[in-house]
Amino acid sequence: MNINRRMNNISLTSESLAFLKQLEKNNNRDWFAEHKVKFKEHEAGFKEFMNILRGQLSIHDEIEKTKIFRIYRDVRFSKNKTPYKTNFAGSFTRSGAKLRGGYYVHIQPSKSFIATGFWQPNKEDLLRIRKELETDAFEFKKVISDKQLKNQWGNLMGDELKTAPKGFDKEHSAIELIRKKQYIFTKSFSDDEVVSEDFMSQINIAFQSIRPFFDLMSDILTTNLNGESLL
Repeated sequence: MNINRRMNNISLTSESLAFLKQLEKNNNRDWFAEHKVKFKEHEAGFKEFMNILRGQLSIHDEIEKTKIFRIYRDVRFSKNKTPYKTNFAGSFTRSGAKLRGGYYVHIQPSKSFIATGFWQPNKEDLLRIRKELETDAFEFKKVISDKQLKNQWGNLMGDELKTAPKGFDKEHSAIELIRKKQYIFTKSFSDDEVVSEDFMSQINIAFQSIRPFFDLMSDILTTNLNGESLL
C-alpha cells in the first residue's frame, strides 16, 4: 500500500517519497519501464489521497474538478531532456463562473508544497484586478494582511513586472501589487510532515484559511468597477 491509514486518517508514505528519489537518480525510459508497476501503485495512492482531500474541501467549498498531472515531461521546447517529472502533483478547480481561484498540491522529496490563488490569470482578469487595486487597494491589503491567513501562508507571492504596467502610474501607492502578474500563496512541507497522519488536515486547514481572499477576488472578477455584476 502507498498510503497509510491511522485512526481513520489517510497519509502518503515514505515509500512513495523514496520512489521519487530513485526516479530522480534514474530518470530514463529503461529504468522507468522496469519500475512502472511500482510507479502505478504510488500514483494510485496519490490519486486516492487527492480524492479524499477533495471530499474534505467540498465541506467548505464547491469543487468543480480534480486534475492529476502526468508524470511525463514535455521536452519539446526544454533544454532539460529528462523524460519524467520527479513529483506527484494535482489541482482542484472551484465551481462555476462566480467562484474563482484554485488549489494545488505538489509532492516531491524535500520540495513538497501547496499553492493557491491566481497563477496565470488571463489578460482580461489581470487588467480587472489591477484596475481594482488602482481604484482602491484598501480591502485587498486588509485581506492579505489578516493574521490567520498570514500565519498559514505568509506573504503574497507571484512574478511581477519591473515597472508599472502600461497605463498605470509608477508612483501609485499600490504599485507593488499592481505590478504583479500572479497573485499566489505557497506553503512548504518537510518530508516528515508529508508522511504524518495529519498532513491532509494541515492542507485542508490552510486551504480553508484562504477563503476570504478567494471571496474578495471572486467579487472583483465577477463585477465591473461600479460593482455591477458581469454574470
